[in-house]
Amino acid sequence: MKHLVILSFVLSSVVFSAQWDVDGAHASAGFKIRHMTVSNVSGEITGMTGSLKVDDKDNSQMALEGSLDMNTINTNNKERDTHLKAPDFFDVKKFPKATFKSKIISKGAGDKVTLVGDFTLHGVTKEVTIEGELTSAIKDPFGKVRRGLSGTTQINRKDFGISWNKVLDNGGFALGDTVDVSIEIELVQPAKDKKG
Repeated sequence: MKHLVILSFVLSSVVFSAQWDVDGAHASAGFKIRHMTVSNVSGEITGMTGSLKVDDKDNSQMALEGSLDMNTINTNNKERDTHLKAPDFFDVKKFPKATFKSKIISKGAGDKVTLVGDFTLHGVTKEVTIEGELTSAIKDPFGKVRRGLSGTTQINRKDFGISWNKVLDNGGFALGDTVDVSIEIELVQPAKDKKG
């Protein structure tokens, strides 16, 4: 019981106002887009870096900045991935990173959180809203303090200058315009901040 009280105190001291780093090994962005009007193609982008400033007592002090390595795009099809990296789509040689920088983070009931910020993709910046969850802090078996951030949003790829498509025989298009995006991020408290 004594150890639980001590752990609770340690966690509370780092949760109220603290900086958290993205654990790139446990962070990714997933996406899904309509294909040939009949199904969806999904993929994942990794190579995430960034940080989240959390202040559980003052939402206005919370802030998230992060980036994705667009060269890591993976749809489990090498030929398709090569095309997605080319100028028809993400043009990763010219635009190797996608970034997000929050403007407003507001907390709702329980773990619910809403993030509004600037998302930059393919050299274009647009405001997006992410609805998600920010979990409470825990201490892992290796002594690190962690919490998680997950969320979803929708974007229109044409808003970011990604307009490649083909007309099908039935009059439809090879690709939809709406992209469903999801993020899964584990955040780690830097060792230097563990004392609060």
